[in-house]
Order: sequence, then structure tokens, then C-alpha cells
Amino acid sequence: MHWPHNLMHQARNLPLLAAGALVCLSAVSGLPVPAKDKKSHQVSVPVLQLEGGRKLVFEQTFSSEKEVETKRGFWKKFVDVVAGAPNYKVMQRPYSLVTDSKGRILITDPDAGGVHIFDFKQEKYKFITRREKSKEAMTSPQCIAVDAQDNIYVTDSELGRVFVFEPNGKFLHVIGSLKYGEGYFKRPTGIAVDSAGQHIYVTDTLRDQIFVMDMHGSVVKRIGKSGSGNGEFNFPTELRLHGNDLLVVDALNFRVQVLDKEGNFQYAVGRLGTEHGELFRPKGIGVDSEGHLYIVDGVYNIVQVFNREGQLLYYFGQKGSGFGDFQLPAGLFIDAADKVYMVDSYNHRVEVFQYFALGKTAAGGGQ
Repeated sequence: MHWPHNLMHQARNLPLLAAGALVCLSAVSGLPVPAKDKKSHQVSVPVLQLEGGRKLVFEQTFSSEKEVETKRGFWKKFVDVVAGAPNYKVMQRPYSLVTDSKGRILITDPDAGGVHIFDFKQEKYKFITRREKSKEAMTSPQCIAVDAQDNIYVTDSELGRVFVFEPNGKFLHVIGSLKYGEGYFKRPTGIAVDSAGQHIYVTDTLRDQIFVMDMHGSVVKRIGKSGSGNGEFNFPTELRLHGNDLLVVDALNFRVQVLDKEGNFQYAVGRLGTEHGELFRPKGIGVDSEGHLYIVDGVYNIVQVFNREGQLLYYFGQKGSGFGDFQLPAGLFIDAADKVYMVDSYNHRVEVFQYFALGKTAAGGGQ
């Protein structure tokens, strides 16, 4: 795939600096700083124009339960007057994110000890937690995945377990519990569910391995070992399953490895450095409809987008709290409609972008 020469030229000549100015949307493509439109009094939003009519458009940001309930009925308003405004749940330190088949957005929050579920279509919000439970309590939810039935899987990095919930948030069971309250995994982080193949994949960061389990939690096989070669890991964290590709953030090898579902090495993207196309703290990962890999860098506060050959296509973000800005970004998820969800952890929010692929219109139409 060919991208504009001027875009790639700018990328080559704008180093990513750990301290100082970072590459941002406006530096790449003349993105305007969000400002008030004097005529409409609406806030203009960032648009990253790309080759072939492709573009990335900022859509919204949200951070609390209050933003889901946009329409409050008479009775709720009456109760607010009598009893006072409700105490809305807010994100404290959001980390990982996924969407389900109903379009709900599920976000882990280690500091809150649970999972936020935002349903903007139904204007509903739910918070799942087991922090107060004396048995099988969830203390440090890390990464999240859903299966084909929208059951929810959450790794607990502190307890060494995986918690499983029904779509409505009802607790089902725990994977990895041992006697005396111990967990089987040393440090479970990333998780992906292959409903068709009936497998659950979990990275054990401290073991430098990926565990492959059946849907009951029995270990089928282990993938990888400590090292820097193909199929070897040094602190693997995030996982993302895209078709037959299993993407693994190989954090301290400063790369993303792509395996097949059997664990065979396919290719890798990234290396340690401060230049474009290099990584320092890879975090969330995702793949759009054109097969481009999105990699969050938590130190540089940017997202870099690569093709399968490892070439940098473009990147966006900078340190800040405005539209398209990030502070310690973490999780990333791209749904089937190319909606890009970014967990902006230190800003206590999620930012939503829409990617329009080649031939897609602003309304999301076809060729």
C-alpha cells in the first residue's frame, strides 16, 4: 500500500522525543487545534486526512456514568430535587477496553477494582466488582475480553486468576484458582478468547509465556519462552486476536509479535528507540479493516500505525488533555466498523475515533 510521500517525509524528519515535543496529529497533517466555531458555537474536532480519501476523525470522549444518561425522566429529576443529585461513578484509572456484540463498551479500572460497562445505545451504565467479596474477590482487574455470547473475561494481575462474568455482570466462575487462595498464574495480563476454536489465551508476564486453555480453564498448551528470538518473550503483556492472527505486546523486547493461533511466529513490528517507527513502552494494540497495526506507546503518548511489513504509515497524539491528546495511554480496541477506542488513563477517560478506510464515505458507506 502506498501512502503520500509528503506524509512519510514528515514522519522521517520528526523524531519521537521522550522529553520535549512529541509528534502530534497537527504536525503530521495540518490538523487544526480544537476551537470554537463562531457561527455554530460548536467545537471543531480533529481530522487526520490520509491518502486515497482515508481519514481518522475524533468523535467523542467520556469518563463517567453521567454521560450515558443523557435523558433523565421526570421521576428521576424529581428524586434528584428531593434527595440530591446522584453520585455518578467515574473512571479512576482505566486500563483495558473491549466492545461486545451489542455495542457496549467495557473498561477495566484497577483503582476502582472493577469493570465499567457503558451502553450508549440503551443509555445504561453498570459497574461490575467483587472487591467486597470474602471469597473469590477481584482486586486488580487488568485486561478484558468477551466471547461470542458476550460473557466477560477479566484478568486479575495481582491474584493470578481470570474472572468470568455473564453479559449482565453476574459472576460465573474463576479460572486459575488454587488451594489456600492462590492463583495459578504468576502475573496474568493480556487475554483473548477464540470462541470458534474454543480456546482462551492468557499472557503470564512473569513466566514469559502465553497459556492456551479450553473454555473450562484447563491448560492445553503453553506458547513461548524467555528470550528475544522469534516466538520468545520478555514480559509479554497485551493480547489481541484478529482472525487467525494472535498479536502479542512483547513489552521489554519493545515490539509486537504476530503469531498464528497455534503459536507459530508470523512477523514482528517495532524495536527499541526514540525515532519514528520505534517503541519505548508498547501498550494497547489493535488492527483495522485494512490490516494496519495500531500500537500505543505509553511514554510517548502516541499511537503509531504500521503495515504488516513493519513500515510506519502515520501516527497521532501528544501529551495533553485536549481532543486527541493523551496522558499515559493504555488500552486500545478497534471494532468491526473501524471505530478506534483509546483508554487515556491519566486523564481518566476514553477517547473515540472513527477510521475511514479506502473508499469509505463519511457516513461509512461502501465503494
